[in-house]
Amino acid sequence: MSSTETAPGEAVPQANSRGRVIVASLIGTTIEFYDFYVYATAAVLVFPKLFFPNADSATQLLSSFAIFGVAFIARPVGSILFGHFGDKVGRKGTLVASLLTMGIATFLIGCLPTAQVPGWTFWAPAMLVLLRFAQGLALGGEWSGAALLATENAPKNKRAIYGTFPQMGAPIGFIIANGLFLYLNLTLTTEQFSSWGWRLPFLASAIMVIVGLYVRLKLVETPAFQKVIDDGEVSKLPIGRVFKTSWRPLILGTFIMLATYVLFYLMTTFTLTFGTAPDTLEKARAAAEKAGKPMSQSAIDAFVPGLGYGRNDFLIMLIVGVVFFGIFTLVAGPLAEKYGRRKTLLWVTAAIFLFGFTFVPFFAGGTVGVLALLIVGFTLMGLTFGPMGALLPELFPTNVRYTGSAVSYNMSSILGAAVAPFIAVALWQSAGGSPVLVGVYLSSMAVLTLIALFIMKETKDENLTANVK
Repeated sequence: MSSTETAPGEAVPQANSRGRVIVASLIGTTIEFYDFYVYATAAVLVFPKLFFPNADSATQLLSSFAIFGVAFIARPVGSILFGHFGDKVGRKGTLVASLLTMGIATFLIGCLPTAQVPGWTFWAPAMLVLLRFAQGLALGGEWSGAALLATENAPKNKRAIYGTFPQMGAPIGFIIANGLFLYLNLTLTTEQFSSWGWRLPFLASAIMVIVGLYVRLKLVETPAFQKVIDDGEVSKLPIGRVFKTSWRPLILGTFIMLATYVLFYLMTTFTLTFGTAPDTLEKARAAAEKAGKPMSQSAIDAFVPGLGYGRNDFLIMLIVGVVFFGIFTLVAGPLAEKYGRRKTLLWVTAAIFLFGFTFVPFFAGGTVGVLALLIVGFTLMGLTFGPMGALLPELFPTNVRYTGSAVSYNMSSILGAAVAPFIAVALWQSAGGSPVLVGVYLSSMAVLTLIALFIMKETKDENLTANVK
């Protein structure tokens, strides 16, 4: 009897097909990132006025970004919560729970009254904070589970390639979310969009959640975790065990992701803010008066110029850039498989370091320069983000892999993504409207990532099944 045959009456172990693994890991992260980006776009375009109507324009934007950052505080909490169950109960059920949490929170944001409704001046932003926290909680557990689903089911020498499947959720989710906002901006009047149109992308997420749940409920447990169960190696308290046995990979993983996070949120949130901000004080005054809120003297004194693009025009350029993000995320998988995760990321991070010093000439180059900056930035984003789907899980033993990869991924989100838009706006304002310090900030974060990459060992040949501590 061959090794592939089974004795009569012996149960044939179930396995996830390649197609099911690809779809389940991709669709889940697409939905999660779609939901996340819908909020990020609304945080720039409509939430400042809808949820903070009594503040001046600068305070409105900063308040909206502050709530944007709440999700990143929630993400490490989500990584511990979902990581615990992912390493104790299994990958499948945890992935279903994270998807439901994100879907329900996003749908409810679309149902919220705004602060312009009498009696909701306080409660509207308070509820927005709560639901934004729930979004962050869900995303804190989603990415790691999807990455493990892909890599723990991957054939030999294909982990980095399979690891790009969940990573593709980021560009696809971004394109769907911003494409929908763009369509609504083009088909609705400003009054319609501000009144009810902004709600549609949030409500539409329910359709995708139903599809995602259907796919994920058909999954079986990954072979790596099933072996942990069979061997009786399930950790009683994964978070305690990962800090005891794998504290070094936790720190390294956090800083390995740092430049990736900062780059992404500069390319999306900051560029949208900088690109659509009025380029002259006169235009800023005219926009404020049109909105019925003339600029105060303090707002006039604090004014810093942006690029002055229309929202729709800049969203189109962003979507073009994100297409390159998606393409080079896929390209990164074979590169990391051929040359190794460490070597690939060392070269890409060095390029990110140099890229930070090109912000001023790119932004000064008109539409061609801005589009070139977005294309180059998102290309680098794809090349650095793609290998992370394999690298971070490979850093940790199987019985704490969900918790370890989730905690490092999401701790990096606090150090990088949570504060990146806030820091970038402050640096832009302190430089009198120049993006020079924003570029220096990115280069500085790339240096920290380079140090972590120099310290780490190559993980390409790690055995994900026979790796328990």
